[in-house]
Amino acid sequence: MIVLVIIGLALLAGLIYGPHLWIRRTMAVHGVERPDFPGTGGELARHLLDKARLESVKVERIEGGDHYSLAEKTVRLSPGNFDGRSITAVAVAAHEVSHALQDKDGYGPLMMRQRLAGVCIVIERTGGIMMMATPIVFALTRSPVVLVAEVVLALGILASAVVIHVFTLPTEYDASFNRALPILENFLKPEDMPAARSVLKAAAFTYVASALVSLLDVARWFRILRF
Repeated sequence: MIVLVIIGLALLAGLIYGPHLWIRRTMAVHGVERPDFPGTGGELARHLLDKARLESVKVERIEGGDHYSLAEKTVRLSPGNFDGRSITAVAVAAHEVSHALQDKDGYGPLMMRQRLAGVCIVIERTGGIMMMATPIVFALTRSPVVLVAEVVLALGILASAVVIHVFTLPTEYDASFNRALPILENFLKPEDMPAARSVLKAAAFTYVASALVSLLDVARWFRILRF
C-alpha cells in the first residue's frame, strides 16, 4: 500500500512539475550565446515592432517573467532574453512581440484572455480567503454541513482558475506558431529552426505549466483540511 502511495505521489509530482522543468530545460539548452547573431532579443523585439508600425509599444527589461502587457502596451523581457544573443532570446522576443501583433489585430482570444486574467486573480484570492476562513466558520456554526459546503465551494473556485489558464492556449499557440515562427524563418538559419520551434513550444505551454502548479494548491488545501 505504501509503495502504491509513493508511486502515486511520484506520478502526481511528475504531472505537476514535469512541464515546468521541461520548459526551464528547453530555455536553458537553447540559451547559449551566439556571437554570430546580429542583435539581442531586445533589439529584435524593437525592430519587429517598428517594422509593424508599432513604434508606440515599448520594450523593457524586467526582473521576472517575459510577457506582453496589453494594458501598458509594453513587451517585457527578462534580462537574459533582453540582452542575450541566443535562440531562446530571439524566439521568446518574437513570441512576446507576436502578442503585440495580436493586440494590433484585435485578436479575439487575446482580448478574452485579458478579461479572464482579471477574473482569475479575483477567483484565486476569493478561494484562498474562503479556505482560510473555514476553521472560523466551523467554530462559529459547529455545523459539519456548512463546513463541507464551504470547503467544496472554495476548492471549486480555486480549481476554476486552472480551467481559465487552459483557455489561454489558443492565444499562445497562435503567437508561437502562426506569427513568431514565420518571423524567425526570416532571421534564423534553417539549421537553427528546430531549436527555435522547441523554444516556441515551451513558450506556448508556459501557461499550462502554471495551471498544473495551480492544481498543487488545490491538492494542498485538500491535505490541510482533511477532517
